[in-house]
Amino acid sequence: MELSEARGKLVAIGGGDIREGDAPLLKEFLKLAKGPKARVVVMTVATDDPAAAAAEYRAAFKRLGVDDVQAVDVSSRADTLKPEALEAVEKATGLFFTGGDQLHITSLLGGTGMQRLIGRRYERGLVIGGTSAGAAMMSNSMILGGAPDENPKVGAVEIGPGMDLIVGAVIDTHFSQRGRFGRLLTAIAHYPQDLGLGLDEKTAMIVNKGEFEVAGEGAVTVIDGGAMTYTSLPYSEKGDGLSLYGVRVHVLSAGARFDLNNRAPVVEKDDDAPKKGKADEGEKHSAGASQTSTKKSAKKTKGK
Repeated sequence: MELSEARGKLVAIGGGDIREGDAPLLKEFLKLAKGPKARVVVMTVATDDPAAAAAEYRAAFKRLGVDDVQAVDVSSRADTLKPEALEAVEKATGLFFTGGDQLHITSLLGGTGMQRLIGRRYERGLVIGGTSAGAAMMSNSMILGGAPDENPKVGAVEIGPGMDLIVGAVIDTHFSQRGRFGRLLTAIAHYPQDLGLGLDEKTAMIVNKGEFEVAGEGAVTVIDGGAMTYTSLPYSEKGDGLSLYGVRVHVLSAGARFDLNNRAPVVEKDDDAPKKGKADEGEKHSAGASQTSTKKSAKKTKGK
């Protein structure tokens, strides 16, 4: 499926404490999911403590003005068959996946009727959000594990299939905070056809119609290995360091947009871009007055 064919919207969050205070990233999710009228379903499949996670997110969404909040836990594949769980997913305007272990999500939901239902709902416009593991599972290739703060090495990252909500990508979370640049670069060395998307904590990638926009405090780092001119991977043994030439890296902060289909940042027109050194009218007036005063003083001095 081409990215442009997907009709739903995704809010992928890089982790961190997103429920406290004004919870701006949860607000972004709710804004897309019909605001106060949203019917939110919290999916706790990734966590080992579903009751606590459900209570915390229910309280956070209710604090933001949403009354219709349910939790659906999938602790076994049998749970995906429960009529009440399927009905909740069918009626939701927004699904939100908590953090935890992304392998729980793919292994318990993968291939089930509930996964197919989520896919159909997404194609019809359902908003799907998730944080940490709930974001990592969205891509078609999914990082399962790998040591941070290391240079790229052959086989240093374990990768498996994700939930295919974003095609042609692999997502890593807690990106800057846990030093995961080398780990994502290793993943892209193994899967250069995919874009690497590194999400900082308290930062969201809002995906809509083949583009994403960044919101929050940090950045989204995009690693594009499609234009690599050389990789040592085919000639290396497991554990060897990698040489990679011509890899493209983009860093996008809040408000920046990226075209996933064309693998390029969206550059604003010159008329829309902020101007370097642009002063407001008060500053211009003050500067002009100062120059005029200086010229007058110079004339008076010259006449004496």
